[in-house]
Amino acid sequence: MVKEFKSDSLRIKIFENAEALGRAASTAVAQKLEDTIRLKGRANLILATGASQFAFLEYLQKEMVDWEKITVFHLDEYLGIPESHPASFRKYLKERILDQVRPGRVYYLEGDAADTEAEAARYESLLKDHPIDLACIGIGENGHIAFNDPPVADFNDPRLVKKVALDQACRLQQLGEGWFQSLDEVPTHALSLTIPAIMSCTSISCVVPDERKAKAVFGSVHGEISTACPASILRRHPDTVLYLDPFSAKLLS
Repeated sequence: MVKEFKSDSLRIKIFENAEALGRAASTAVAQKLEDTIRLKGRANLILATGASQFAFLEYLQKEMVDWEKITVFHLDEYLGIPESHPASFRKYLKERILDQVRPGRVYYLEGDAADTEAEAARYESLLKDHPIDLACIGIGENGHIAFNDPPVADFNDPRLVKKVALDQACRLQQLGEGWFQSLDEVPTHALSLTIPAIMSCTSISCVVPDERKAKAVFGSVHGEISTACPASILRRHPDTVLYLDPFSAKLLS
């Protein structure tokens, strides 16, 4: 590790590269899960998707974790996209970790459900029945957490899951990461866990490599806590660690 410091309650750890970042985060997450299982018998986990999570998920599946005692949720899913679509977050999670580790139970957010509001209510009910012990998340280029982009982010949202509109910066990020062939193909809406849903998790591990995230990281760590940079709210969470590499941390003092 290159450096460690705090901003309000947020712990920031900077590593020499994305590989070291992913390895350290996976080790810490595995330990949290095992501690929770030892204490409670089971653990409830949220996993994020996206290019920023590649190394972390690769290392996490190699950790010694009793996956049969873990229930997994995810953060969001595009509206109208089937699981078979290359950009589907359900497909991503299955291929990159869940088919390998086989958790005891997985609850998928069905973005292509016929009734979007009913699906949001179903997932919200599941979250209430399974208080989340650990959320593994990232930060978008526009500062979003899950799909809570600045125009729709609400620190006091009454919902745990809702339909959201994706802003242009978010849609361009999805295109830039190679999930779609053109901007027109990127969905305009998604189902997403809200900020209160994320903040209610007992612990949060936030993995953010890559220079294109540097501005959002700066806003999260040093900017005003506001929905202009939704991830800034993480500074008010009692147990969150932000994992960075030198590129995502380049603007930090």
